[in-house]
Amino acid sequence: MHAVVVRVNVDEAEKAQEELQSRVVPNVSQSPGFVAGYWTRSGNDGLSMVIFESEDAARQMADRVPQTIPEFVTLQNVEVREVVASA
Repeated sequence: MHAVVVRVNVDEAEKAQEELQSRVVPNVSQSPGFVAGYWTRSGNDGLSMVIFESEDAARQMADRVPQTIPEFVTLQNVEVREVVASA
C-alpha cells in the first residue's frame, strides 16, 4: 500500500470544510485503488493521508492534487509514501 500525504494552509476554514465534505472526500473515495482517507487540521494547517492499494494508484492521485485545490487553500506539499505498517 502507498499513501498520498498532502499539506495545505487553509485561508477560509468554513469554506474549506464545505469543499472537503461536498467534493473532495466523495471524489477521492471513489478513486481506483482507494483504501482509506484521513483529513486533519491544526489551526490553519491541514494535513491529509489517503491510502491506496498500489503505488501507481497513489501517484495518479498525487498528480491530480494541484488541480483540485480551491483558491482559499494553499498547497504546501504533496508526496507519495510507502505504508510500512498499520494497526
